[in-house]
Amino acid sequence: MIIGLDHVGVATGDPAGAGSLLALLGLSMEDRGEAADYGVDCEFWTPAEGGPAVELVSPRDEQAAVSGRLARKEQGLYHVAFEVDHLEGELDRLRREGFVLVDEEPRAGARDGMRVAFVYARRPAALLIELVEYRRSDVPS
Repeated sequence: MIIGLDHVGVATGDPAGAGSLLALLGLSMEDRGEAADYGVDCEFWTPAEGGPAVELVSPRDEQAAVSGRLARKEQGLYHVAFEVDHLEGELDRLRREGFVLVDEEPRAGARDGMRVAFVYARRPAALLIELVEYRRSDVPS
């Protein structure tokens, strides 16, 4: 089951510049990490009052999952991430509903205890969706 919105992913080749913009908007970097399976560095920026984060996603090299998008000058909204209570169950459910599974199996995310899998909704929104499951007691709020 989907629990709620976890974060919105933003693709950028300039994380320092994008971070400066988010800081001007009043957000603070809460966490950072590497999603090695995807070849990306991630920074999680949150508003002072908490809530869903903005994740800056930047490639570690040209083989990164986001590199092709950035090469086409498509910086900006990359994906929407929803926290789920059971990642494998949601993957199975969404596959039955016609979503395209980008990841057949969950992978390690950029935060401690974070497992993720991406699915793609071709219609009506052409939207990349990340499913997120935390396996720790200090889940971000």
